Amino acid sequence: MQYDRAKLKTVILYACLKCGPAQLGAVKLHKVLYFTDMIYYANTGVPVTGATYRKSTFGPTCDQLLVTLSRMAREKALEVREVDYFGYRKKEYTALESPEIERLNETEITLLDEVIEFVCFNNTAKTISEFSHNRAWELARHGDILKYNSVFQIYPTEVSPETMDWATAEIKAIEEQRSSGEAVASIPFASLRKKVLEDLRNK
Repeated sequence: MQYDRAKLKTVILYACLKCGPAQLGAVKLHKVLYFTDMIYYANTGVPVTGATYRKSTFGPTCDQLLVTLSRMAREKALEVREVDYFGYRKKEYTALESPEIERLNETEITLLDEVIEFVCFNNTAKTISEFSHNRAWELARHGDILKYNSVFQIYPTEVSPETMDWATAEIKAIEEQRSSGEAVASIPFASLRKKVLEDLRNK
């Protein structure tokens, strides 16, 4: 996969602006990048940034993140601070410039918003690390690259009954629209992705 440094920078700045320093430390930023790239690859066959991910103790990490953050700090695009967090040292990031949002398409932005909400607002650094210890992570050796096609190992082989009921109701509503001659809506894949993420979390 071809790595796009400019898109990685855009995703980092976008995540910083959406979250604020308190919600986005180093652990969560690695996970935002990992899940965004992997889920987008699963849906489209290509990642968003093309970055490289490896197995580490605290879950998947992005090879290019540290050097990119250092470069952004030198360019005054981002401020990186270390703060005390209950006796531990935690990184905090503050965006100093706006992301070049035109580098991301609408689908990428929608997915990124969903991943940021899930990683940064629905989890702590500890719980998202534990969550990222998925089957793809378990099968790799420490330091191994997690290839993009490994994402298919983390999806549940069966979705929950609740997700199936929801999908059935959506399809029924679409069929009713078609029968009545109304404009037919498409299945809301953004909502479906959210439900699959929930299934993954509850696996």
